[in-house]
Amino acid sequence: MDGERGSGSIQTTRRVKRAGENLMKKLLAALLSLTFAVSVCAAIPPAENLLPSDTLFFFTAPDCAAWRAVAHQSPQWLLWSDPAMKPFRDNFAAKLNASFVAPLERDLGVKLADFESLPQGQFTLAVTQNGWNGTGDKSPGILLLLDAKDKSNLLTTNLDALKEKWAADGKPIHTETVRGIEFSIVPLSSNDIPASLAGFFPAHEPVQELGKEPTPQKPGELIVGQYESLLIAGNSLAAVEPVVARLTGGAVPTLSDNAAFATDKISQFHGAPLYYAWFNAQTVFNTLAQMPETPPNPEAPTVFPEPQWDKILNATGLTGLKSVSLAYRENHDGAEVDVFVAAPESARRGIFKMMAVVPESAAPPMFVPADVVKFWRWRVDGQDAWAALQKMLAEISPSALNGLNSTLDMVNASAQQQDPNFDVRRNLIANLGDDWISYQKAPTGTSLEDLSRAPSLFLFSAVNADEAALAVKNIASLMFGRQKAPEPRDFLGKKIYTIPLPSPHLADAPAVTTRALYCAASDGYVALTTDNAMLDEFLRSGEKPPKPLAQVPGLIDAAARVGGTGSGLFEYENQRETMRTMFKLFQDLSANNMGGVTPMPGLPAAVRDWFDFSLLPDYDQISKYFSFSVYSGSATVEGFSFKFFVPRPPQLN
Repeated sequence: MDGERGSGSIQTTRRVKRAGENLMKKLLAALLSLTFAVSVCAAIPPAENLLPSDTLFFFTAPDCAAWRAVAHQSPQWLLWSDPAMKPFRDNFAAKLNASFVAPLERDLGVKLADFESLPQGQFTLAVTQNGWNGTGDKSPGILLLLDAKDKSNLLTTNLDALKEKWAADGKPIHTETVRGIEFSIVPLSSNDIPASLAGFFPAHEPVQELGKEPTPQKPGELIVGQYESLLIAGNSLAAVEPVVARLTGGAVPTLSDNAAFATDKISQFHGAPLYYAWFNAQTVFNTLAQMPETPPNPEAPTVFPEPQWDKILNATGLTGLKSVSLAYRENHDGAEVDVFVAAPESARRGIFKMMAVVPESAAPPMFVPADVVKFWRWRVDGQDAWAALQKMLAEISPSALNGLNSTLDMVNASAQQQDPNFDVRRNLIANLGDDWISYQKAPTGTSLEDLSRAPSLFLFSAVNADEAALAVKNIASLMFGRQKAPEPRDFLGKKIYTIPLPSPHLADAPAVTTRALYCAASDGYVALTTDNAMLDEFLRSGEKPPKPLAQVPGLIDAAARVGGTGSGLFEYENQRETMRTMFKLFQDLSANNMGGVTPMPGLPAAVRDWFDFSLLPDYDQISKYFSFSVYSGSATVEGFSFKFFVPRPPQLN
């Protein structure tokens, strides 16, 4: 019996062990299955591996959650959250909600707050060629991709709510299935724009040209679908099909297969930028250049010739561009923006020939004082730029070049009445050097006129600066010569020319102080300004040098972040002081509304009403959120590179 009990005990132990092993296998399999499922749901490819190879433009934030985390520590967000900004912030939020958010939610039948947390992975907006060739009725495709990641169920719920709202409003929704993914198709027209949005879109009255039948407007469509955690929206099924094919395993060419993009990706989009963008300039401008001219309409003749876009785009050099790329990065040191214009040297024409910088020092010269709020220096050869301008005008329209030369002849004829030997082409144009400088100081007063006209000085180098200064004086006198110019003023052995300027006058605004343009030559430069004190300081700098801008703390380190100052283009801005002026200007404009002049005139009136700048705090309370910025530009055989850097304000570290 004891043996039997022992045998039974052993068998029971073995059964328990096997059952335990089976349970562990099942648990492990379930865990692996769950892990695999999660990884599959999270594995939405990046934008460049989803968008078709014919993408014309795209903007993408690869990780919206990471972007939000960085943004919430940025100086801009901290400024907005500062208690001193509460009156301005609360007023803005109340007006935004009352005039926009609440009406839009009523029109759409949704709560915008339900959508705030959806962007977790990528957010991508793209324009694809989609059969567009500049003619016919095919339009570029528009795509929006949004990855909700672990909030895919909320995305589904919100999409279902939208569909129910559309159905309740009587919209003729229908569905189409693309590779197993269901898409809702909603027709759109101008009448479908919600009333809450109508004020943000200017109304366009239909124009009927005489002798031509009106072209019927093809209604648009909104295509919306969901693949796992990814929202896919577009303006046509053809636009979304390549994305769906890539998601479902189809072997379709993507943007990553585009050679121009692949090159830019390696050089521009490394290091996980918070967002980046790319523009297929070659395809866009070459397509526009091949568009046929509009035939003349005898029943509606015009005295203005139809623009010849092929000549304009070729002459300006736009058809020689390959791409434009942008990448934004931010960390505890500050914010960086890199822009690259792929314009091969062998194909440069027009404006790109004119803007090609000379690889010389663009550092602030020692005569530029430390108290300037803006400075830029551009090393571009004036002779080459002038030759490129003439060639560009001749290729666009010979009459345009003839017009330029006629203007120069008029200048000569006028100036030769006083100086028979004067020749603007010899005295000015042939005199141009390769150094162009501008710097600005903070306003000297607090009136609206003072705030809007900060003192500044512009300089350009010349082979014979005295001849060039006299040429500028003659040209300016011809342009603004309503009043007789006074005799030149001598200052430290230099001649200062004074050219009175016409004074603009706004209705209901006080009279503007009489102004003049001052011009002088010194140390190989011609200096121009409307502020006499700025010119005197520059001319005096040889004997009494100011504390130079080059010694501003942190400037050398910041310049190194954009590649230094030796590549031909460099700019500096003291944002702490320029924002002080802007704050004061906006506050005064909001309070006085002089002559109908208001801040941010380019925005719709409905939006301008959200901002009451009189509620802004005293600037010194929030100045710690501002620092300075620098940027540089350079030219290589591949194209033009522009780098921007804004150091994090030291008070925030």
